[in-house]
Amino acid sequence: MKYASKGNKRKKVSLFFFDVADVLVSSIVIVAIVFTFLFRVITVDGPSMTPNYVDGGKVLVSSWTTSPKLGDVVIITDVLEAGPIIKRVIATEGQTVDFDTVTKSVVVDGVQIDDSQFGVESGITEVIWQNYEMLNFPQVVPKGYVFVLGDNRIFSKDSRFAEIGMIDKRKILGKALVNIYPFKTFGAAK
Repeated sequence: MKYASKGNKRKKVSLFFFDVADVLVSSIVIVAIVFTFLFRVITVDGPSMTPNYVDGGKVLVSSWTTSPKLGDVVIITDVLEAGPIIKRVIATEGQTVDFDTVTKSVVVDGVQIDDSQFGVESGITEVIWQNYEMLNFPQVVPKGYVFVLGDNRIFSKDSRFAEIGMIDKRKILGKALVNIYPFKTFGAAK
């Protein structure tokens, strides 16, 4: 009788560890699928999106996005060799983008963009990148493209420059959903 009870205990312990391993493996597979196809965590590189997104900050990005619209913060791939960039959509296909040199503001379809809605001070569109070729403005955004700018426009390489230009929507990895880190900026993406 003692053999039977030891055998049952071993069987129960084995089944318990098998169940735990099954749950762990299933959980890892589900998390891997979710963070590969639905969501990603991206690290911000550089000061171009300050104050909303800081260098080294972590952002949760949704890979399932509808067509980008004004104000969306998107992650763009295959534009610079350095890796993905994070920028704000300022205009979409068919819209005309221009800059008012007096107020130093962005104008889309003849209307000045109120940058304060994005938590950014209006009137900061100066450029310090003297070694890069700028596009001539006004520009009409082609079908299937968007025009993006960094929130910190003085230090942002963005659609104003020929090197980046208009962004093909197919190069948009996803839309920023949540600022994760640093913790003082934790919250919904602005």
